[in-house]
Amino acid sequence: MSGRDFWGASGHHLLDRDEGGGLVVTDEFLKAYLARPELVPPPEACPVERGIHAQLMANPRLAVPAADLALVADGDARENFSLFLHFRDHLLRYPTLERAYRELFRRDASGVPPLFIQQLTQVIARNAFDGCEDALVLRAAECFFRQQRVTFHEGAVLLADHEAIESHEHDRHASPLMAMLGGPAVSELTVLSEANGAEYFDRSDAHDFVFNLTAGVGGRAALAEAARLGMRHLSGVDLVLEPVETLSSAPVAWFLAFDAEATRIANSVWNGETPDPDAASRILALFSFTLPDSPKVVPDKRGKAGFAVLATTPDKTLAIKAQNLVAGLPLAPEQG
Repeated sequence: MSGRDFWGASGHHLLDRDEGGGLVVTDEFLKAYLARPELVPPPEACPVERGIHAQLMANPRLAVPAADLALVADGDARENFSLFLHFRDHLLRYPTLERAYRELFRRDASGVPPLFIQQLTQVIARNAFDGCEDALVLRAAECFFRQQRVTFHEGAVLLADHEAIESHEHDRHASPLMAMLGGPAVSELTVLSEANGAEYFDRSDAHDFVFNLTAGVGGRAALAEAARLGMRHLSGVDLVLEPVETLSSAPVAWFLAFDAEATRIANSVWNGETPDPDAASRILALFSFTLPDSPKVVPDKRGKAGFAVLATTPDKTLAIKAQNLVAGLPLAPEQG
């Protein structure tokens, strides 16, 4: 690792790295999942539940027969163990977490709890941005694994961490900023800027900086850079996104959507339709790009133009699906 530390809660310090820089699962990393309250047996747990947990803490790679799991008395505990073991087995099937992440979305990720996907995305992002000293880029990257609340105020587009807002409801009246954001007040929340960027590293796990996505203030460029670094780390494709105000009428060969709302909007644009005013008002940012001439990209798309869309839901929530930025690329088949 290099540079200043950040996102310590991701658990990146519990992992090893291979020669290529990918994250390698360790027993300590798996035990961190087993220490979660959903998996730690309560005092009233049955002996089988306590025994399975103790065995896994001693050897988190231990195979647990389905017949043993069926003997756990509490149904929620059985389900939680089953979800963890399914996820653990997937991670252990591949040499790195990055490869496991890519394969997860090439197959069916529906059986993986969203919390596990969020945590996996964060720790991989921590690896991808290791050495990054740009607080704006790092704050932009938080949007890949943490839901944001969106506010439009006097021409500004502001993103605040959804959980950070909710966890400080008692401060509603103490913060003019949070009153403006229209949600529970967080007196600690301030808009991240070059002036206070140095503070980010000491507060990165609090997720309490507001991100300014307004055109012309650097936020969109920071998000574009965060997307580039993340995609390069996971796919090997160095895709430069350029923030634009409107999409060109020139032909395009591909598009990327950061989130589900953006997918719906981009599909309509792709089909030659003009988004209705309501949908258009929810577009937060547009980007153009040229697919690189790389062997990682399928041959007929290399050098072709594309566009990317970021959008908010009608209830002003931004939920980026980070996997879209890799699964959505026209990649050549991965070998091995």
